[in-house]
Amino acid sequence: MSNPRQTRAEQLIGDFAPKLVELTDSVRFGDVWEREELSARDRSLITVASLLTSGSTDQLRGHLARARTNGLTEVELKEAIVHLAFYAGWPKAMSAITIAKEIFTSK
Repeated sequence: MSNPRQTRAEQLIGDFAPKLVELTDSVRFGDVWEREELSARDRSLITVASLLTSGSTDQLRGHLARARTNGLTEVELKEAIVHLAFYAGWPKAMSAITIAKEIFTSK
């Protein structure tokens, strides 16, 4: 059972790759995500788009949920996936929308 005080990275790989956890928590989320030049909402939209275009579906699941927490609506996220289908490729968009459906219907 995971410790609720642990970060997601600690829960997933903490014992196996502590340095990657440290970089994830302190640099990625502790620095980059906290910069004021972009809002968390904008960062989430960019991240979802990047993960979809690269086919990184494992990480997409968590970032779609985070995007909703950061103010993006289900409608906006679905529209982004539809839009990206024509730039990133149909298979990647279909994989992403399947994940989005799982997340959005498990509210």
